Amino acid sequence: MEAENIITQPAFLLFVAFSCALTLGYYWGRRKNGRIVRAAFDDLVELVKPEDQNFTNIGGAIGYHANLFIKRKGPLHRVDATITLLPRHSWLYLPISKLIRKYDRLFITLYFEQQPPEEAHLIEVKHAGFGQRRIDQAQRFHRIEVNWGKHKFYLFHIGNEMRDRFLRYVNEHPDPGIVRHVALVPRQKKGFIFAIPQIGRVGKDVAPVYDWLTTMK
Repeated sequence: MEAENIITQPAFLLFVAFSCALTLGYYWGRRKNGRIVRAAFDDLVELVKPEDQNFTNIGGAIGYHANLFIKRKGPLHRVDATITLLPRHSWLYLPISKLIRKYDRLFITLYFEQQPPEEAHLIEVKHAGFGQRRIDQAQRFHRIEVNWGKHKFYLFHIGNEMRDRFLRYVNEHPDPGIVRHVALVPRQKKGFIFAIPQIGRVGKDVAPVYDWLTTMK
């Protein structure tokens, strides 16, 4: 009996310690994800200044959606944002998720009142052609490689005017920060921004792109 206790007691203590670590990790992860979401959406609300807004949880601690409605006269009538986060509350799955998903994601959609002039995409090279950032019928576009900050981007464009406008923006804003994809899609009357959300960076890095896109005519 004593030998059995010696064997099982350390195993039991290890199990208790492991369970406590998972519990603490669960609450830590939820709080961390909550801070990221609140910071990102607070920055967007401050940027867009909507007259009405709606926030929806779409995935427990890892998915949230926002609808920001603009009723005043201007280039936009609505901005949507979806944020998906790493499962920081699940320490067992988090390492796997980091291998597969790698980072948090923020997708912002701008709904224009008028059709933008021409489709174009400025997208980080390693994201081009994958998942939700895949460019439909990419063969329709001319493609050039652009160094933007420390990252390599592809600029997909049809006409030279939009190419020049994107290149001027890159030259005037030499660091993309957390932004990884900027797009205009006239047939949908939409603009898109994809970013990797970080606390304190959404307003700083997304605001210049947002303001610039709203000037497109």
